[in-house]
Amino acid sequence: MKELHEVFRSFKEDFPQVYSGHEELGIQIHEKSGPLPAKTRWLLKIAISGASRHLSALETHICKAREAGVTDEEIKHTLLLLMQTTGFPTLMEAYAVFKKTAGNTK
Repeated sequence: MKELHEVFRSFKEDFPQVYSGHEELGIQIHEKSGPLPAKTRWLLKIAISGASRHLSALETHICKAREAGVTDEEIKHTLLLLMQTTGFPTLMEAYAVFKKTAGNTK
């Protein structure tokens, strides 16, 4: 996957061992620690990053979800679920990220 965020690329160069450990932990948690299928895991990551307003992470999660076969309709539904719990402004921030990534499909 192409680098979405310049600062992340810089972090990887400045702290290669820390990044390597972080990446391995992510693989352990995301791929090897439970029974959830990939599409479900990515939709959960979209919901979590959207609800916590981590917009750079949300952009990454949306792109990776698409790579895993998640449809735009599934992503939009996931984002809509934010509204009743986190509020309309949070939904709109997340939806703006979704719209920004519209050209980043498979």
